[in-house]
Amino acid sequence: MSILPVQFGRSMVFHHHQQQQQLMRRRRGRMSITPRVSRTQKIMENISVTGEAGGAGGSYSYNTLKRLDQLWSNICSSDTRQPGDVVLDFSGSLSDVDMENNMMSTFDVLVCGGTLGIFVATALISKGLKVGIVERNLLKGREQEWNISRKELLELVQVGILSEYDIEQATMAKFNPNRCGFEGKGDIWVEDILNLGISPAKLIDLMKIRFTSLGGIIFEGHGVDRIFVYDDRAVLKLTNGKVLSSHLIIDAMGNFSPVVQQIRSGKKPDGVCLVVGTCARGFKDNITSDVIFSSSSTKMVGDTKLQYFWEAFPAGSGSKDRTTYMFTYVEAKPGQPKLEELLEDYWDLMPAYQGINLEELEILRVIYGIFPTFRDSPLPAAFNRVLQVGDASGIQSPVSFGGFGSMARHLSRLSTGIHEAVTGNFLDSYSLSLLNPYMPNLSSSWLFQRAMSAKLDDNISSSFINELLYINFQCMQSLGDTVLRPFLQDVIQFGPLVRTLGSVMITSPGIIPSIFRQVRLSVLLDWSVHFVMLGYYTFLSSFMEPIIRPGIKFLSEKKRYEWKRHLEAWKYGSGLDYKQ
Repeated sequence: MSILPVQFGRSMVFHHHQQQQQLMRRRRGRMSITPRVSRTQKIMENISVTGEAGGAGGSYSYNTLKRLDQLWSNICSSDTRQPGDVVLDFSGSLSDVDMENNMMSTFDVLVCGGTLGIFVATALISKGLKVGIVERNLLKGREQEWNISRKELLELVQVGILSEYDIEQATMAKFNPNRCGFEGKGDIWVEDILNLGISPAKLIDLMKIRFTSLGGIIFEGHGVDRIFVYDDRAVLKLTNGKVLSSHLIIDAMGNFSPVVQQIRSGKKPDGVCLVVGTCARGFKDNITSDVIFSSSSTKMVGDTKLQYFWEAFPAGSGSKDRTTYMFTYVEAKPGQPKLEELLEDYWDLMPAYQGINLEELEILRVIYGIFPTFRDSPLPAAFNRVLQVGDASGIQSPVSFGGFGSMARHLSRLSTGIHEAVTGNFLDSYSLSLLNPYMPNLSSSWLFQRAMSAKLDDNISSSFINELLYINFQCMQSLGDTVLRPFLQDVIQFGPLVRTLGSVMITSPGIIPSIFRQVRLSVLLDWSVHFVMLGYYTFLSSFMEPIIRPGIKFLSEKKRYEWKRHLEAWKYGSGLDYKQ
């Protein structure tokens, strides 16, 4: 009689324990099925996404953000994966190969990637070449504006592919003055620097009309499958099976071009700029812009220390609309934060930066991007008859994100050189590499990216980067526009750089030891080589070019082509192409 209740009691306790375990398992199962929804996901899924386009920063949806974060994780992975070959070299003539040649459309130049490629394509077709564009999406510009200086846009007018009227039609916003701000330190104000908001959608529509009116052909919705290089031509096979042939193929497919991946053998980038931001409605007194605003101190995100920078400017879609970017420089290594994590910080930090509550804003678009950079840039041609331009070539500054400005600056040089290469049949890899030469002013910019990247070092103050930038900008401002303005437009020149470094050492000598700790001795030694070459190229362009140029006309056509490219390398590599 006494045993039964005890056994029944134990059975009930055990049964109750089983029920609790089953309930916990069901709860864990539900949790694994419905993970926590981030604030970023909630905001992005409540936005109507329209107008997505190809090119960096052309997509705004949450699903695309997740895919880009996965790509970023793959880049950071310790495993280096060898990409498949897109370009294949064949000896012999194309006419000797049975590829149904008569069925192929033939061109002088094929440009792969239309967002920036259409500018090169239009410049070349205006010189009389037969040009086609291959674009895997619809060829259209993104809704989010490009901010640029009028001086850089006038480069497109000088090349002859746009008129000043066209520029006015594509300009959605103008804003002055423009601030370089340093939290807790002070502000420096400039005029007419990155003060125009250009609609890529309108600008590229104008370019499409100009390109097709000159006889250009656009293949939209076609990706690049393979490029076969022969002695006399290159053959481009598209993903739909269509085959085109050309004397030269230009790779303008951007940072993640499959051809660039093949050339670099899957190598990790040396540095990466991560960018997040929004275009939002609800701002008042929306007439000035921030070229750069530096946070007062670094911030830990997971196990990574980050220095945040900001950029903001009025948007052309409405008087109360404003675009705000938050960006940071990191290395491509495991454990780096994802873009979604940066956006979570953005929602916390942006209201204080812009002086407005998040609840007062209508988020129109969420913007994000990954911009990898390599120290061995620009990228020399690795194949005959294939040339990289734009972001694919690495011609953009490692400090900036986006290559429209650098494309505009180099378009005259590139289009002239490419035209001469095609008409003279100078399409071997060496001749094409002369169009993407070593440029010491671009290589010396690496020091600035390193100086602006936070380090996990207790000996470096969390406010050091902000202090260093403020001191540098103060010195450049005191030296005048001839020093400050080129730097703000990503042009490094020897004279202004020497004057700035001298001013920093005289006015703030105590900061020098911290600079060594921040950028490391090996980086400084590498930079010193480029600094010396910057001075050497300045000397060559200033004093040797006037002596050499008159004699070029007496050389053979091939030598004349080569020497023109050398003179351009000296000029652009020293920043002497820049005029106030």
